[in-house]
Amino acid sequence: MDNNVLLLFLFFLLILTSSAAATTSHFQDLNVEETIAATKLKPTQTPKHLQEEEQEEEKWKVKLFHRDKISSNAAAKDHQTRFNARIQRDLKRVASLLHCLNHNRSYSEPEAAFGSDVVSGTEEGSGEYMVRIGVGSPPVYQYMVIDSGSDVVWVQCEPCDKCYNQSDPIFNPTHSASYTGVSCSSSVCDQLDTAGWGCHEGRCRYEVSYGDGSYTKGTLALETLTLGRTVIRKTAIGCGHWNQGMFVGAAGLLGLGAGPMSFVGQLGGQTGEAFGYCLLTRGTGTSGSLQFGRQAMPLGAAWVPLVRNPFFPSFYYVALSGLGVGGLRLNITEDFFRLSDLGEGGVVMDTGTAVTRLPTLAYEVFRDAFVDQTTNLPRASGVSIFDTCYDLNGFVTVRVPTVSFYFSGGQILTLPARNFLIPADDVGTFCFAFAPSPSGLSIIGNIQQEGIQISVDGANGFVGFGPNVC
Repeated sequence: MDNNVLLLFLFFLLILTSSAAATTSHFQDLNVEETIAATKLKPTQTPKHLQEEEQEEEKWKVKLFHRDKISSNAAAKDHQTRFNARIQRDLKRVASLLHCLNHNRSYSEPEAAFGSDVVSGTEEGSGEYMVRIGVGSPPVYQYMVIDSGSDVVWVQCEPCDKCYNQSDPIFNPTHSASYTGVSCSSSVCDQLDTAGWGCHEGRCRYEVSYGDGSYTKGTLALETLTLGRTVIRKTAIGCGHWNQGMFVGAAGLLGLGAGPMSFVGQLGGQTGEAFGYCLLTRGTGTSGSLQFGRQAMPLGAAWVPLVRNPFFPSFYYVALSGLGVGGLRLNITEDFFRLSDLGEGGVVMDTGTAVTRLPTLAYEVFRDAFVDQTTNLPRASGVSIFDTCYDLNGFVTVRVPTVSFYFSGGQILTLPARNFLIPADDVGTFCFAFAPSPSGLSIIGNIQQEGIQISVDGANGFVGFGPNVC
């Protein structure tokens, strides 16, 4: 063969190889068999047997547990039952956020009837991820729900006039050497929102209501918390004497919001207003992690801007600018995701919401692009809030297009396949894990966050993704 012909042949072969590699990079494999197998939970030890010595050894770091690991009855339920319960909790959470963030305008999410009334102390309570923290001196270890959209730290307390069932003994402040009630004249009490708060016998009172009908009421106190090997003194916590309806056996809630009364806000300079978390991937049987301080800021992360909403400063908004499917950015204007001057719209990162919500028109373009690139997969009927599902029964793996978030500043987050195509049952029905919202508010939920190392740098105004999975 002539050398020129040979060189020309090799040149075209290189182009074809590069083109194939580029095309392949815009698709990824979803292991169907492995994902379905992971929906079958094994019986777990009861919380009583998850000992404190299992805590992370690193300073300022604790393990994160999914509710299915904490709940003694979760393993006895089939995946479809747990899936349905997760969606009903999600509907209530989203309705609550929209009610709050849309200036208390009335809102009714489609299929809201899918939910059920809150029943105190049952498996239907709120809370997806929990940490185990010591309260008081000596420390009494309690499971607490983490919530990036909440600003108050609280636990149920004796005497309990109204309490739901929890896994651990209810905290008794009279047994703690470090418990101090907060007076009404204290500057700490002044930081509470005045609406619904008050004074009783000179002590500062607090009250928090949640969108699913749950609430906690009691007195504000300063107390010592033990986080792994770290002792944090004089933390303002709510000591709840009247509590309703929450938390799958958890004792209370660890607010991680951006406000001054959250755990992050109270730590302040001790941790540089920084924390990071890894939400464990469903079905892996592993624990996630929650870490505070600058050491939680990994090198090589994709950093995207936080957007402050002066009307709702507790929430973490991010500057999302677009969406992509199969390596192509879609024709969706950034205006869909912009926070208005009146504090409306925008994109909230929320650990308490499961399914990412997008404004309806943006969602439809996004969904249709995904459907157009998955015509080789057999479709299934919609399930609950999901209108795009597939029958993958009998498949070992399937090839699916990549799904990406585009952020202001040029950063792109491409999701693992398991974070956007999820099993709705244990026989092969998988659904595109996004949903439309008639509101202008978008929410990036925990399904899309799972397995990704996420860091919040509150001092400098950034959220980091990666660089490693977790």
